[in-house]
Amino acid sequence: MEFTSQLQSYRTRTEQGIDLLLPPATTRPTRLHAAMRYSLLAGGKRLRPILTLAAADIFNRANSQLPLAQPALPAPSADPLPVAVALECIHTYSLVHDDLPCMDNDDLRRGQPTCHKQFDEATALLAGDALLTLAFQLVARHYALTPSLALALTGILSEAAGSERLIGGQMEDLLAERKSAATANELDFIHHNKTGAMLTAALLAGGRCGGATDTQLSLLEDAGRHLGLAFQIVDDVLDATADSATLGKTAGKDAKAGKTTYVTLHGLDASGRYAREQTDAALAALNRLPGGAPFLSRLTENMAARTS
Repeated sequence: MEFTSQLQSYRTRTEQGIDLLLPPATTRPTRLHAAMRYSLLAGGKRLRPILTLAAADIFNRANSQLPLAQPALPAPSADPLPVAVALECIHTYSLVHDDLPCMDNDDLRRGQPTCHKQFDEATALLAGDALLTLAFQLVARHYALTPSLALALTGILSEAAGSERLIGGQMEDLLAERKSAATANELDFIHHNKTGAMLTAALLAGGRCGGATDTQLSLLEDAGRHLGLAFQIVDDVLDATADSATLGKTAGKDAKAGKTTYVTLHGLDASGRYAREQTDAALAALNRLPGGAPFLSRLTENMAARTS
């Protein structure tokens, strides 16, 4: 019950933050802002902001227990909510663009019509652009009084969302669809960057806001890398085994597109084993954080066992 209650608390805090920090739907131009809010408020797991909030809490609690005379205190903590929302803005922008006809051409996202189906392609394109830009506006606005933190968070977000990580992973993913078969190395590149980069960024941003040390940040980065790969492998398994109603998005589209996934490359059983190995590696890194990071460890286990 404690985990479930904490998870819901983080999710509620995220939803409230999104509602508060996004421009109202009545902001001019109203069609653009309505599309931004439609996409961002459509629900979803809120995994990235939850990781950020939970990571920050690990170090906020640890730092509060340090003796006042501690000679080398970590950096002071800051509210992680704005950067948590910023991460969700970047994630949602990538989904809005991913669903466009020129990319994955999908009609369903988070159980409802995709942005370009609800509005139109041009509006969806601009809504995605605006969500990406808003992410950096939020960091600039809300961490202006701590310039070193604002700089660190900007670096984390821009690195994860750039041409060598998130967007690079998307490009390689599109290229892989046009080949008869992608190699294991190509598939790992796609998953580490298209999915893993943003999960790692979420943990690092939370750690930065909580005042984590460099050693602790390295552990978060390690955990995020393994967590991202495990998450995407499970996604590949679910795409091959679950239905659209359960997933909230079109099931079986990878196979229909002739796309190489962990399932097509390694089979269901081997994919399940590899996901477990990556999950265990993430847990090993989390266990070395202050207090053993019980919430993040439980969340990691739940992500490995998810059905949607």
